[in-house]
Amino acid sequence: MNEMEWTRVRPKLVHGKNVTKWITLRLRESEWNVKGNLRLKSSTLKPHNSQLKQTLTRVCVFCSVAPPSPHVIKRNAFSMANKAMEVVKGLDLARYMGRWYEIACFPSRFQPSDGVNTRATYTLKDDGTVNVLNETWSAGKRSFIEGYAYKADPNSDEAKLKVKFWVPPFLPVIPVTGDYWVLYIDPDYQIALVGQPSRNCLWILSRKNHLDDEIYNELVERARNEGYDVSKLHKTPQTNPPPEEEGPEDTKGVWWIKSLLGR
Repeated sequence: MNEMEWTRVRPKLVHGKNVTKWITLRLRESEWNVKGNLRLKSSTLKPHNSQLKQTLTRVCVFCSVAPPSPHVIKRNAFSMANKAMEVVKGLDLARYMGRWYEIACFPSRFQPSDGVNTRATYTLKDDGTVNVLNETWSAGKRSFIEGYAYKADPNSDEAKLKVKFWVPPFLPVIPVTGDYWVLYIDPDYQIALVGQPSRNCLWILSRKNHLDDEIYNELVERARNEGYDVSKLHKTPQTNPPPEEEGPEDTKGVWWIKSLLGR
């Protein structure tokens, strides 16, 4: 039983939020409170109280498994980061078009660090490619960058796309290409989870500029199960109502220059 399986099974066996949280934390630690590969039992546990100690002992006896060693944990973490990522198949590209609001993402130098109301608008073109317009507001000004997306493999039914932009935004001359993999889309095409094979980029998108916590947490868990370090997720501030199209634009690309300086 690997690390992720332990994390999923134990909340079903243990009643009590604090207990579950403690177990998950211990499973992810590099140093275990066990000796070698001995079965998890009361003599090897160091929980916060005796009641928790007894509960954990009963859980391990019920599972009838021995906890993995720290070396096994590291191997499992490496395996999660290198396993084949599940990608949506049969994506209806026409239904996917339109506006999506960024609910959360991994911070990137291609976006202002103080950006708010970030959103993307996709438009299907006659040649089958997709026009991409990414917008965000920084220091009260609208910043944007345009590019296009296309299927990485036209013969595949997997939602693996490539996105190409030209930078810097104020003098677009350098092409930058990235992966855009749709990892999840709900049946109504209202929420989406998008990532990359490197697992260095992640986006949670919604047709609305807000998302219920329950749905958000489900998407985070999906990303975690695909090997993403979800601790890097940053929620994008969104205002109600969202801003209109009109407004002052950042024509000088100030945020881009700041991002190159690590600000």
